[in-house]
Amino acid sequence: MPRAIISPSVLASDFGQLSAECKRMIKGGAEWLHMDVMDGHFVPNISMGAPVLSCVYKGVPGIFMDCHMMVAQPEKWVNDIADAGGSLYCFHIEATSDAVSLINAIHARNMKAGVAISPDTPSTAITDEIGAAADMLLVMTVYPGRGGQKFIERCVPKVAELRARFPEKDIEVDGGVGPKTIDVCANAGSNVIVAGTAIFNAPKPEDVIASLKDTVNTAQARFSK
Repeated sequence: MPRAIISPSVLASDFGQLSAECKRMIKGGAEWLHMDVMDGHFVPNISMGAPVLSCVYKGVPGIFMDCHMMVAQPEKWVNDIADAGGSLYCFHIEATSDAVSLINAIHARNMKAGVAISPDTPSTAITDEIGAAADMLLVMTVYPGRGGQKFIERCVPKVAELRARFPEKDIEVDGGVGPKTIDVCANAGSNVIVAGTAIFNAPKPEDVIASLKDTVNTAQARFSK
């Protein structure tokens, strides 16, 4: 049974205190930190890149950086992100023509490999071969490129379809996820939860993290029966 992992999205943090914000999340029970890398090509916004990740890695010992690569040429940045301390490199399937080779390149740099699909991309775009090679599958529940969007519920069946095919795989949801939308995500089979404003803006982030984790663990226990 895949375990519950909460990955707060630093896009919702105070970038002026990025390392301190990451430490605050880890202290509150977060195992991963979700780092949104945007290039201004695959998505319209620009966020952060390898130099920023490198600084965070040096400032936060032992951090697991879940790097969501919203970039047009994901093959181009594998070495830079690995050198910066990235733990997981998640690329968009829409941005590459050879996902398996890219997964192999990511593994060659000792990072976990994730494959993301945008709201308009069917889950079947992740073939059995690609899904088996990847370490994590990401179902976007908003359009990639900016934080604070409303959760798109029509994406949830894709989580269930992927969970049916990959019962032991980490399946992540990202976009508009929080206490009000966690149930439907967890019940569909997602075990890795990305949440931004719902955690960072909470009076007690540790309570939100614990609640999200409990909901996922309860749902995963039902799947394992």
